Amino acid sequence: MAVLFGGKSVEHEVSVISAVQAMDALDQTKYEAVPVYVTKGNEMWSGAGLTRIEAYKDIPALLKTCSRVGFHVREGRTYLESEATRALAKKSSVLIDVAFPIVHGTNVEDGSLQGFLETMNLPYVGPNVLASAVGMDKFTMKVMLEHGGFPVLPGLRFSVPQWQADAVVGEVEAAMAYPVIVKPVNLGSSVGIGKADTTEELRACVDLAFTFARYILVEPAVQNLREINCSVVGDSDAAEASECEEPVMSESILSYEDKYVSAGKKSGGKGMASLKRRIPAEISSEQREHIRTLAVGAFRYLDLAGVTRVDFLMDAGSGQIWINEVNTIPGSLAFYLWQPLGVSYTVLLDRLISLALKRQRQAGDITYTFDTNILAGARLGSKSGKGGAS
Repeated sequence: MAVLFGGKSVEHEVSVISAVQAMDALDQTKYEAVPVYVTKGNEMWSGAGLTRIEAYKDIPALLKTCSRVGFHVREGRTYLESEATRALAKKSSVLIDVAFPIVHGTNVEDGSLQGFLETMNLPYVGPNVLASAVGMDKFTMKVMLEHGGFPVLPGLRFSVPQWQADAVVGEVEAAMAYPVIVKPVNLGSSVGIGKADTTEELRACVDLAFTFARYILVEPAVQNLREINCSVVGDSDAAEASECEEPVMSESILSYEDKYVSAGKKSGGKGMASLKRRIPAEISSEQREHIRTLAVGAFRYLDLAGVTRVDFLMDAGSGQIWINEVNTIPGSLAFYLWQPLGVSYTVLLDRLISLALKRQRQAGDITYTFDTNILAGARLGSKSGKGGAS
């Protein structure tokens, strides 16, 4: 099994932490994990040293102990092949049965890597290409969930040309009152997110968000905010919800610093698993079941698969709840939300791999070829104008 992580993403380092955690928790008697580290330049490397988190303190030195690799398909089977290097005297080839992408952010979690794995004939853990893309784009996700009858906040989507034409501030102020939240439309881990209470702060937040993405989303800020998260495991056939959590915020919105830096200084690099949180969240049993029901409903409506974390916003005064976003490959794979229900990380990983293989079996029932002899009579550049492509 190939475990892919890293990639050309601002969440590159978070992915490394999540992947090392997962590889450490895998049932070694059932799976042989082959680490595949994707650099920020999209080069793929493999080597035993990639399973040790402390090795990433000096990545150039780490890669000198690894081999550059690539996927190749031969006779319907997929192999991970390495180049001959100082670390490896000759080329090697390993048969890969399943891929486990543990990646976060654009260029990897958004369907790009999933599409590559599809072309490599590899079953893979997590949602398919379309569901991955929808889950990553916060505005598209919002539109779909609203169409499905799920509670979401109103939002406005803007592009770089609109910002350059000075159209953003006027449209935002005409549509909603301050404070507002500004976020890149397709990033996670709270990167590039800001809260604005004035026109000047809005401009600064928009400037920041556009440094990370070409499209941004602006939403009204929830008063008396509480954030409640819930994980879901399964596929479109069946899914179940985890325990609920409430992350502890140091500011008015949960930041990247809250999630990974502050906690990580004391945790030794445990990623989202080290975030300060209340598990279970201190909410009523009715609110808990409502959130868990919404989480499963949204998961299945968006045709997600594997493990997802659904993040909710709650107004502590009114008790009103909205779906904020879905994380199709959550940090640390949200294993900490399953442990309170008696599901170990090892058992969770086993179920995710089983779901990937199940989808591959179902795909085998679909016909992808259509027998025709159209090429036998095809002609290009016919003088009569007939026989060309149409």
